[in-house]
Parts: sequence; C-alpha cells; structure tokens
Amino acid sequence: MMPHSPFEPRHVFVYGTLRRGGRNDIARFRPAPRYVAEAVIRGTLYDLGSYPGAVLGGSDELVGEIYAIAPALEALLDQLEEVRPDDGGEYIKREVWVQAGSTELLCLVYEIHPDRIAGRRVIASGDWFDRAVPFS
Repeated sequence: MMPHSPFEPRHVFVYGTLRRGGRNDIARFRPAPRYVAEAVIRGTLYDLGSYPGAVLGGSDELVGEIYAIAPALEALLDQLEEVRPDDGGEYIKREVWVQAGSTELLCLVYEIHPDRIAGRRVIASGDWFDRAVPFS
C-alpha cells in the first residue's frame, strides 16, 4: 500500500452491498462520500450468502462504483470489512488503478481473504445485483 496523507480524500471502488441501493449503501455513511462514476475492474466475484467477495485479477470483470471518500470514512469501511494490519481479516485492502471514463483513478478495493471463498459459488455476471441462482 502506498503512503497516503491522512487529510486527502481517496477513491474507493465498491462492488457489493456498498453500491447504491445495496444493504450497506455507502451514501448512508458519514462523512458523506462523493459519487464519481460507474466502473469495471478485473476479478472474480463470489457469493458469500448475504454479501459478495471479490478476488482481483484474471480475465473476468467486476461491476461497481467509484466514490471519493474522506479518511474518516475509510476508517469506518476498514471496520465494516474487518481489515486487519496483518491481512488476516475477512477482507484485504488493496489499491488498484481503475478506468473511469477517460480518467484512471487509484482506488481502494476490499478483496476477500482467499480462505473465505472455498466452496463458494462464482457470480458469473460479475455483478452482485445480477446474481441469478443457478438451477440445481
């Protein structure tokens, strides 16, 4: 993770319950985030029951939104996503470059810890809001 001033806003890419209309819609948090754009990144989306987890990289795409957030909101998101300094929490905070229209932004992305996805179903659409349950 690159050093960052504790006073500057950062960008975050959200792909699950933090998206607009989601159970944990990021707009309900304070200080209020500023919506920037819809975006897509490379990764695989897993269904963890009431929320998703993404593993970054590969050739699949994840659908999400970019927000500008204040440091205080970043700290709240870290708690919500159970980020730990030793990367042993439920999510690991990463920084990735995300294309937003004609601009590329360095964004925080909360990646699920690899131990949490064993036996979990992949959401082929890459979109948490479009997670059709397969017929069995």
